[in-house]
Amino acid sequence: MTSTASDNSRNRADALPKSWNPSDVEADLYERWVAAGYFTADAASDRPAYSIVLPPPNVTGNLHMGHAFDHTLMDALARRKRMQGYEVLWLPGMDHAGIATQNIVEKQLSVDGKTKEDFGRELFIDKVWDWKRESGGAIQGQMRRLGDSVDWSRDRFTMDEGLSRAVQTIFKRLYDAGLIYRAERLVNWSPVLKTGISDLEVDYKDVEGELVSLRYGSLSDDEPHVIVATTRVETMLGDTAVAVHPDDDRYKDLIGTTLYHPITGRQIPIIADDYVDPEFGSGAVKITPAHDPNDFEIGLRHNLPMPTIMDESGRITGTGTEFDGMDRFEARLKVRERLTEEGRVVARKHPYVHSVGHSERSGEPIEPRLSMQWWVKVESLAKAAGDAVRHGDTVIHPASQEPRWFGWVDNMHDWCISRQLWWGHRIPIWYGPDGEIVCVGPDEQAPEGYVQDPDVLDTWFSSGLWPFSTMGWPEATPELAKFYPTSVLVTGYDILFFWVARMMMFGMFVSDDPAITAGKPAGQRQVPFKDVFLHGLIRDEFGRKYSKSKGIGIDPLDWIEEYGADATRFTLARGAQPGSDLSVGPAHVQASRNFITKLFNATKFALMNGAVPGEKHAGEGESGHAGEGGLGHAGEGGLGHAGEGGLGLPLDRTSLTDADRWILGRLDEVRAEVDAAFDRYEFSKACEALYHFAWDELCDWYLELAKVQFAESEQRAERTRVVLGTVLDSVLRLLHPVIPFVTETLWRALTGGESIVIAQWPQAGGVPADATAARRIADAQRLITEIRRFRSDQGLTDKQKVAAKLIGIDTADLSGLHAEIASLARLTEPGADFSATASVEVRLSDSTVTVELDTSGAVDLDAERRRLEKDLAAAQKELAGTTAKLGNEAFLAKAPDDVVAKIRTRKEVAESEVDRIGARLEEIARLAAAK
Repeated sequence: MTSTASDNSRNRADALPKSWNPSDVEADLYERWVAAGYFTADAASDRPAYSIVLPPPNVTGNLHMGHAFDHTLMDALARRKRMQGYEVLWLPGMDHAGIATQNIVEKQLSVDGKTKEDFGRELFIDKVWDWKRESGGAIQGQMRRLGDSVDWSRDRFTMDEGLSRAVQTIFKRLYDAGLIYRAERLVNWSPVLKTGISDLEVDYKDVEGELVSLRYGSLSDDEPHVIVATTRVETMLGDTAVAVHPDDDRYKDLIGTTLYHPITGRQIPIIADDYVDPEFGSGAVKITPAHDPNDFEIGLRHNLPMPTIMDESGRITGTGTEFDGMDRFEARLKVRERLTEEGRVVARKHPYVHSVGHSERSGEPIEPRLSMQWWVKVESLAKAAGDAVRHGDTVIHPASQEPRWFGWVDNMHDWCISRQLWWGHRIPIWYGPDGEIVCVGPDEQAPEGYVQDPDVLDTWFSSGLWPFSTMGWPEATPELAKFYPTSVLVTGYDILFFWVARMMMFGMFVSDDPAITAGKPAGQRQVPFKDVFLHGLIRDEFGRKYSKSKGIGIDPLDWIEEYGADATRFTLARGAQPGSDLSVGPAHVQASRNFITKLFNATKFALMNGAVPGEKHAGEGESGHAGEGGLGHAGEGGLGHAGEGGLGLPLDRTSLTDADRWILGRLDEVRAEVDAAFDRYEFSKACEALYHFAWDELCDWYLELAKVQFAESEQRAERTRVVLGTVLDSVLRLLHPVIPFVTETLWRALTGGESIVIAQWPQAGGVPADATAARRIADAQRLITEIRRFRSDQGLTDKQKVAAKLIGIDTADLSGLHAEIASLARLTEPGADFSATASVEVRLSDSTVTVELDTSGAVDLDAERRRLEKDLAAAQKELAGTTAKLGNEAFLAKAPDDVVAKIRTRKEVAESEVDRIGARLEEIARLAAAK
């Protein structure tokens, strides 16, 4: 290495800020990456493809902690693959969020006393588009703050013209295949939004209500009657039967007969059905098929009438009673009052806490309601989605989530796809004047005089097409040829059914479409993604799920403002274990910021000491994508770069120190560990390995050893600069996928390269780890650690050096590390008048080193004795307290096992402390007497 390279390194150190302040650099760095085109995928590239489609956030939304978690993991995958030489497409976009978006715009209109009906459908839709253009892009700015390396040139929206064409195309194909039909079925109905909603849009909450037991049939105990209990008294207006279990002896004589309905006066049958639990309540249940999902299924089995007794606003209708026109909750009260007056309320439990589904968007209790809707027949589609996983075409990570997958797709019910909204993809069904029905494709026109269905499609219908509609399907496009199937889907396990299953069903349905199969192996059905990585949910540090409605939540932008994007990302990635929930809080992100500060300071120190990763390095005319000439070659001076011979040291390894060979060996081991973890989507393991290597081994040990080597000959210092620079270069590249901003800043300063975004990913060094060097360093670390522990026990500060003899260091094969051991343990050579006042024996891998020290001039014996006596009193108090507890039989009988175990451990620690401090006090007494 030339002195010029070392001088350049020092100059770049001076160019770095005094300390790392993320807000000063992150925004500018991100825009520089975008402007340089680093994130723009080339469908004509001959590099291997790697693609991810971003789960489209709602256009109404903001970046919440779940998004930040998702995006961090996807970005880490994309950045790593980009560095590995893949042509990476990470495709962004947003969902039109039918209900949420329409709800926002309607609320804005209501401020002026207007409703959507005042404008009509077309003008209202124009207003929604206006809102989208003005306010719908907020989340894109937040994605930039986080550092998402998405291809903004391919940003998609589910209502774009191309995606709308895809929706219309697949609807017609499904309809023509007999897989879409119209039927009256039970749905989750929102009386506020006046539409059916999906299961995902229902929040279940425990509420206080009342459980009312009612008497049907005769009021005379001698005549037929039954008692039923309900929390929704008003629904009795739609009862068409009372059900009992067929084997319930109490009701066998009543099965097949009829009972008087207390309000409508109709005679309703008593039916037998295995669904009824004879042990619950009276063993009899009222059946309201149009307003309860279980009752609906019973109604189908027994061919019962299914009168709908509520309109779309939740008002009672069509019962022919005085309750018609009442709101459902008013009717609940009035019906119960009338039944009480008639003596039919036999019991009333209040308050009665039970779970009630509420509309996620509008907040009111949802109403199960029979409604005419459009449905997808899912049996064959779901089987294909299940088979794709069974046959290994798509692999779920972790495998422990597979049973959940099969539990859903193997037992899926038909899917309600229609919504009673104006904003969304209009259902392409047209009705003729004489009841004709026509499904119109994207290149077709409805016959004159036909009227289009007023409903729109469920948002999940269009987002189910996301992996291929975003790449131009139904047209054959370069993107589909290059990037489909996508490589991996990253999402939370909580929407495995709602979104992932739908994408798999649609993807398998079009898997043999020519636009999909173009350029692919013949006869191979194309899945939408090869891997599905399911992560857990984000929770706070107390294990509670983040929820804005419950006041539990952290805006990730707050963390980014306070700690930086890198610290936020590292916190999330470090806790990401496949399928497991992640609990994080401010303490975790503070620790991540400390790590980033440590990395910044270590790199700046290395640069100030002239560290550089080889004579030939990025920035000297050879930066570029992996596989394009690369970042320096082994054998051209310096160490070379991973990916082109790895470390490929032109320096004879025998000329390097044990510390150099050890850290290079550990680097290669950690690189392999990180690669294996990333390949298995074990982000936590990758981050932990890098964290402990960078902090514990590189910063805490090698940098300290390097300081000693810098002070030796210039030849050794020069080699140390190269080794240190090489290790830092690789560590920064390994960390870049998770913490992109600080690694970009430091790597460019270290190498002079264009950007770490397009640097090569470190590969195997090609040189076996030096086991002898590793053993020597491990022994040196153990020896230094024990001496430091002894010094701490003596009350010595780091500034106080102590004369010492290291007996057995030659036998331990550590003579070559004598200077490093002495420096890090703050020891000096013994003089002619050396007299040992203390000794420490340290057992190493295959020998023992005895350290004799003269602390006579370094320790204030009286002060040390007073300190130790205070510590001894505290240890004795702890020992007495734990001994008393463990001797208390009453306590032992009641205390949990884990509590008892902790107290036993505390007692053992206290005993050890009493022995240790006592021995030290005896030694001090001996030293004082010798004076």
